[in-house]
Amino acid sequence: MRRFDMRLPAIVRVEGAGPGQPSEVQTETQNVSARGVFFYLDRAIASGTKLEVTLTFPPHVTLTDAVRVRFTARVIRVEHPLPSARIGTAAMIEDYEFLRSNGSPDFLAALQSEWKASN
Repeated sequence: MRRFDMRLPAIVRVEGAGPGQPSEVQTETQNVSARGVFFYLDRAIASGTKLEVTLTFPPHVTLTDAVRVRFTARVIRVEHPLPSARIGTAAMIEDYEFLRSNGSPDFLAALQSEWKASN
């Protein structure tokens, strides 16, 4: 699946976050595809963990208003580069919904059709 190097603001909600750990973390994507997303977190999350991720596609990508997409995903790979405190996390998208649909109809239609075709 084609990956797009996109630095997009993201809010990641972790299912079953441990005691003292926030269940919601703000980060930025490194790349996005129709089936997955890669971003860095400040803590390790086990493979198989379920996430809820909200991305915001900015106007320069949609060519109109910002568009927010929320999806559920499952962690499939965790990278622990040393000595960095940032931990790479790859997650497979399982389901998604558009939170705001007043963006460009062409952009939304293209994005929806690519995501639907890949699932």
